[in-house]
Amino acid sequence: MAFHISRIGVSTGLWDPFNRSHALFGAIVYAGATGVTLFFVLSGFLLFMPYAKSLLVEHTTWSSARRFYLRRAFRIIPAYYACLFLLVLFAHREYLQPAHWKELGLFLVFFMESSSITYQKINGPFWTLGVEWQFYMLLPLFTLAMGFIVLRLFKGGSMKRRLWLVIGCLGLLIAWGLSSRYWGYYFSQHPTETFLMPRSMLNVILFFTYGSYGKFLEDFGVGMLLSLLFIFARQVSSEGRFHRIARRLAPWLWGSAILALVFCAMWRFNQGNPVWSFGIVNEQYNWLGELGFSLGFGLCIFAILFGSRTLKRPFEWRPLRWIGLISFSLYMWHLPLLIFFASNAENHLQGWNPLAAFSLYWLFACFVIIPFSAISYLLIEKPGVALGEKLWSRIEKRREPQRADESAVCTVKTRATEGR
Repeated sequence: MAFHISRIGVSTGLWDPFNRSHALFGAIVYAGATGVTLFFVLSGFLLFMPYAKSLLVEHTTWSSARRFYLRRAFRIIPAYYACLFLLVLFAHREYLQPAHWKELGLFLVFFMESSSITYQKINGPFWTLGVEWQFYMLLPLFTLAMGFIVLRLFKGGSMKRRLWLVIGCLGLLIAWGLSSRYWGYYFSQHPTETFLMPRSMLNVILFFTYGSYGKFLEDFGVGMLLSLLFIFARQVSSEGRFHRIARRLAPWLWGSAILALVFCAMWRFNQGNPVWSFGIVNEQYNWLGELGFSLGFGLCIFAILFGSRTLKRPFEWRPLRWIGLISFSLYMWHLPLLIFFASNAENHLQGWNPLAAFSLYWLFACFVIIPFSAISYLLIEKPGVALGEKLWSRIEKRREPQRADESAVCTVKTRATEGR
C-alpha cells in the first residue's frame, strides 16, 4: 500500500524518487512492490507445512488434496469474484462487451498474469492471484512427486536422510523456477526466435510456464524450504544441535538479510535508472533479482522463527495480526480505492507540501480503505471460509461408513493372516 501511494505521488507530480540526491530512499520505497515476493514466500512456507510433516515424519497421514483444493477455493474465489465483478460493473464496463469476453475469461480462470492483454489490467494486484492460484493447483502434485522420490524410490530411511532428499527436491524446484525465468525472459525479449518447435507452439508453452513475468517458483521453493526446516526443528530436541546453531545465527542472519534486501532494492532501482555501478551483476537482475529478494525475506523469516523473543515481539503485535487477518481484502481493494481518491483529489492537492499530501493519502487509507477491507472480510471472506469447512464436514460424514467398512475388512484380513 505504501508503494502504491508513492507511485500515485509520482504520477501526480507530488515528488520525484529518481532524484539522485535521495536515490537510496527512492530505491527502498520502490522495493515495496516486492511485498509480492514476501507474499509468495509465506504461501510456500504455510501451505507446504502439512506435506513437509508427511515427508519427514513416519506414519503421518498424508494431507488430503481434495480438502486442500476445497479450502483454497472457498478462501480465495468468493472475495476475488466479488471484487472482480464490482470493479467490472462500476469501473471497467468495457469487459462486459463481447469483444472483451476472452480477457474476462482469463480473469475468471486465474490466468490473467499469463497474457499481456490482461497483465495488471482491471486491478493491478490481481496478476499475483493468478500466480498464487496456479501454485495451489500444482502444490499437491509437487508433493506427490516428492513423496514418490523420498518414500518409494529411496525407501525413506532416517528423518535426516529424508530431510536431505526433500531439500534436494526443493533445490530442483528452485532451479526450475530460475531456468523458466531466464528462458522466458529471453524469448519475451526476442519474439521471433524459437527452439525445436514453431514459435506459435513455444508461445503456448510460455503461456503456462512463464506468463508475463514468470511463475515465481523460486519464491515458493524458498518458502517451502523454510517450512521443511521448521517442521524438522519441531521434531528434534529444542536443546539439540540444530536449535543451538539456529539461535546463535539468528541475529546475524537478520542483519545479513536486511543488508541483502537493501542491496536488492538498489539493484532493482538501477534497472532503467542507473545510479550505482554494479558492473556485470546489474545485467543479471531479470532472472536472479527475484531469488535475491526471496532469500532475503526467507532469512528474515528464519531469524524470526528461531531468534529471540525481542525479534518475535513486533510481529506478535495484536493490531498487526488483525491487519494480517483482513490482508486479502486489503490487498485487492486498496489500489482501486486509492485511484478513486487520487482522481477526485488530484486537482485539489496541486501546490500542497508533498508531506501533507502523503499524509492525506494515509488518512484515507486508515479511515476508509482499512475499514472497507474489514467489512469485505466479515461479509464475504469469513462466510466463504465457513461454507468451505461446512462442505468438507459433509464430505467427511459421507465417507465415515465407507471407512468403517474398510476398517472391518482390514481387521478380518489381519485376523485371517494371524490364524494362518
